[in-house]
Parts: sequence; structure tokens; C-alpha cells
Amino acid sequence: MKVAVIDDAQINVTLLQHLVKKLPDCEPVCFTDPVAALAWCLENDPDLVVVDYMMPVLNGTELTKQFRVRHPDNPVLMVTANHEVELRLDALQHGVTDFLTKPLDNAEFLARAKNMLTLRKSHKMLESRAALLAEEVRKATEKIVAQERETIFCLAKAAEYRDPETGAHIIRMAHYSRHIARVLGLSIEQQELLLEAAPMHDIGKVGTPDLILLKPGKLTPDEFSIMKQHAVIGYEVLNTASSHMLKIAAEIAHSHHEKFDGSGYPRGLKGEEIPLFGRIVAVADVFDALTSERPYKKAWSIEKATELLREGMGTHFDPSCVVAFFTDFDDVLTIKNKFVDEEIEIRDRTFD
Repeated sequence: MKVAVIDDAQINVTLLQHLVKKLPDCEPVCFTDPVAALAWCLENDPDLVVVDYMMPVLNGTELTKQFRVRHPDNPVLMVTANHEVELRLDALQHGVTDFLTKPLDNAEFLARAKNMLTLRKSHKMLESRAALLAEEVRKATEKIVAQERETIFCLAKAAEYRDPETGAHIIRMAHYSRHIARVLGLSIEQQELLLEAAPMHDIGKVGTPDLILLKPGKLTPDEFSIMKQHAVIGYEVLNTASSHMLKIAAEIAHSHHEKFDGSGYPRGLKGEEIPLFGRIVAVADVFDALTSERPYKKAWSIEKATELLREGMGTHFDPSCVVAFFTDFDDVLTIKNKFVDEEIEIRDRTFD
């Protein structure tokens, strides 16, 4: 353990150095210049500071006050010939732990220093224990997050087996969504949350009859009414979870078919009544659906799809989300080219 010894008189430093060496497992670091001593103490982490009160330029109380800014808990033992109560009270208020009076009693110094170092050792052990517990919590949290991601993949796989519009679509639209969130200035945490939750946007299609879900032609009004229920089904499936991420996924499933002018479904929400993540996913989902080839349709050109998005600003889509989508559009094209339907298998998916 390191003990800083600070006194402007070399004879006192020599005495204290000799006494510190009698303490088990202790190394004295000695100074006669209080300014240099303070600089060292601020950069290092002494287990005990033994400091004289009367020193030029920087007295013991002022040194302790500045030391406490960096090290609020390390013990400080002040050595002083002054018996004034006010001086000692001022020193205590500025962080001095204990006092010794000159002339120094060697036995008393050793006893007090030993007690302080014992407390310091216990404090360091508690800090280490706290750090260990924090690391265990971090690992446990990572495990929970990994399990949530596995849940996403399993649910996405269930949807993929039934819906010809998933495939690499869920990965591309999730990345498009994160791109929009980034441009809008959302936090990194919100961007990552959206990336993880967005793939669940159409999970409710597991409850849509095959006759309707796989119909190659246009749906009748009655069929479309049944199809629209997938937004509610997805919400009900995901919202039962306690996971924050899955609740966000439920919100996206429920709201990504709403339209900015209130003509969407299932609740006919309008403008900012629609959750922001739902407004973001609506843009990402439509763009990828339009530009992807499916058994029942050819892929639209990027130019034609972007034209539709721009025409839908303020009616179908939140204008700010569309503008964000077209900002740094090279990122969108990189995502589109990176995640190609024929090259992606559900078992190999990652979001990085």
C-alpha cells in the first residue's frame, strides 16, 4: 500500500518515512514540496496521506481540499503542532480524517496509521466486490439480450415460413429503419432498439389464413379486412411479454400500417398520434416491399419507389421520416445491395 508523506521539513519526512516502513506491506512516497506532492496524489491513488499543516504555498488543509476532488474516500492523517479547535474543525470539514499532534508519538502514529490502512483495505475490497457484481450483472444482461434476439429470430422464422414477403426483407427494412432513426437524431440506444424490434412488424401474419396471405391477386374488401387484423394480432402476441424490446416490437406491429393523414389501420391514427417507430418503419417497409421481387409481382425500380414515397409525404408517410430516408441515400443503397434475398438464410442472420 502506498503512503504519501508530505512535510516541508526534511527531518520530519525522514522520521515519518522510517515509521511507515515499519507498517506491513507499505511503501512511503515522500515529498518536501506540497505542490509536487499534490500533483502526485491527484495522478495516483495513495492509500494514506500523511500531511503536515504548516507548509509554505500550500498548507495541509488546502492540499486536502484539492485532493478530495479526485479522491473523496482515501484517508488523510494531518500532523500539526497547532491545538486550536477552529483550525481542526476547518480541516475536518475539508476532508481530513484524523490528527496527530507534534511532537509525534511513534506508537500512536503506527496505531492510527495501521487502523486507517485497514479501513482503506476494506474499502478497496468492497470496491472490487462491487466491480465484480457489476460485471456479473453485465453478463446476465447480455444473456437476456441474447435470449431476446433468439426470440426475434424464432418469431421471424415462423413468419417467414408463411409469408413470401419476408426473407431478407425483414433485415433490410430493419436497417433502413435504423438509418432513418440515425438521421432523425435518435440516440444510439434508440437506433439499436429499433433495429432489433423492427423485424417483428408483420409477425401477426401467422394468424392470417393461407388463402388470403398467399393469394396472388388483389384481395376482396372482406379479405382485406381479415388481412388488416395481422396488425392487431402482432400487437397482442408481442405485448404480453415483459421485455421492453418486445413491447416496442408490439407497438411497431400495431402502428406501421397507420397513415399520416389518418386513413391507415387498425386504429386510424393521424400525424404524431402514430408512434415514431411506427412512422419510421412504414417508410422502410414500403420501400423494401416495392423494390423487392416476389412470386406475385416484379420489383419496382428505385426511381419509381422513391417517387411513390415522395408523393406520399403528408398523406401516407411522415414527411420528416421520408426526408431522413433520402438523406445519405448511399447508405440505403449499400443496405439494399448487402442483404440480397438469394444470399440470406434465416439461420445465418445477424443485424451487423
